[in-house]
Amino acid sequence: MLGGKKILIGVTGSIAAYKTLILTRLLIKAGAEVKLIMTPAAKDFVTPLSLSTISKNQVLTDLVDKGSWANHVMLGRWADIMLIAPLSCNTLAKMANGQCDNLLLAVYLSATCPVLLAPAMDEDMWKHPTTRININKLESYGNKLIPVGNGELASGLFGEGRMAEPETIIEHLENILSPKKTLSGKKALVTAGPTYEQIDPVRFIGNHSSGKMGIAIAKELAERGASVYLVLGPSSINADIPGVEIKRVSTAKEMYEACLEKFPTSAIAVMSAAVSDYSPIHFSKDKIKKIGETFSLELAKTKDILKTLGQQKKDGQLLVGFALENHQEREYAIKKLTEKNADIIVMNSLNDEGAGFGHDTNKITIFEKDGQELSYDRKAKQQVAADIVDRIVKMMYA
Repeated sequence: MLGGKKILIGVTGSIAAYKTLILTRLLIKAGAEVKLIMTPAAKDFVTPLSLSTISKNQVLTDLVDKGSWANHVMLGRWADIMLIAPLSCNTLAKMANGQCDNLLLAVYLSATCPVLLAPAMDEDMWKHPTTRININKLESYGNKLIPVGNGELASGLFGEGRMAEPETIIEHLENILSPKKTLSGKKALVTAGPTYEQIDPVRFIGNHSSGKMGIAIAKELAERGASVYLVLGPSSINADIPGVEIKRVSTAKEMYEACLEKFPTSAIAVMSAAVSDYSPIHFSKDKIKKIGETFSLELAKTKDILKTLGQQKKDGQLLVGFALENHQEREYAIKKLTEKNADIIVMNSLNDEGAGFGHDTNKITIFEKDGQELSYDRKAKQQVAADIVDRIVKMMYA
């Protein structure tokens, strides 16, 4: 699965660097092309000679070496993926704050490929609030994290912080570079973003939804092999994704009609858009002038897309809804699951830091029709999308 893949490995100062020798050997054996960059501190734990011998490529350590320049921009463009293993606490902090004082950091900041992180540090360092903040930052930038292991540490203590084993890292590389097409042949309908209900030519009723979460779900479904139809409300987010057909809409009515057209042939429907609950009854073709001290606007309820699809749902179709709440979150989510005849409700709370509209991260709880309730830590939205699609796949093939 890794044959012909170009993998760029960054090695930082950690005792776990010895595992990078094993990892490099396994990657070469799998047919991958491997290049390595080391921080100055990494050379205290493993030699460039060892890594260059195994990888059959020169190991780079400096921006400038004997008058020649290491082109950090081209390195980041050469790779199919950049892996930093081990990732020390020091380099982690530098990456999270945009520092650039060595070749590895310069390549990371200019890389256009996916970046995979394999941290390694002592348990107390791993659990320190600053480290948690830095990890959240890096995940919010789209970097993917390999969970640390639990066991004996360099300090002699036992706990969390061990770098993942080489075999585990290879599994993560395979999942990113050659994802399993578990949804191949399936059609998926996804809604994302807000809707705008026009009052006059310049004003509308809307909300702060950016569409990030729905677009991330569409991307994840497409990467799993699904043919995705994305109904996207007004959003400035780039949604040009292979395998995703986009239908741009503005109003709740337009989104409703687009969903009703595509739902009958969809195996999966994920309603993540923030659809307006009400729309102005009258539209003024001229801009409304500021005349009186008060202004009344008469509104009518929009059609409930999730409920309508729930009523039309047939065997073999899976319906996912979202619930964004700020009080009695759990009660409202469970009620919505039942009343809308959904299979899954994804709940997030405006009370949780880094969740809700506009953020690059989200914190969710998933409620399933069989009574399962799963809570997740705050993560980058693309990782949240992967968690949601994992549950969709599990339910579809149960």
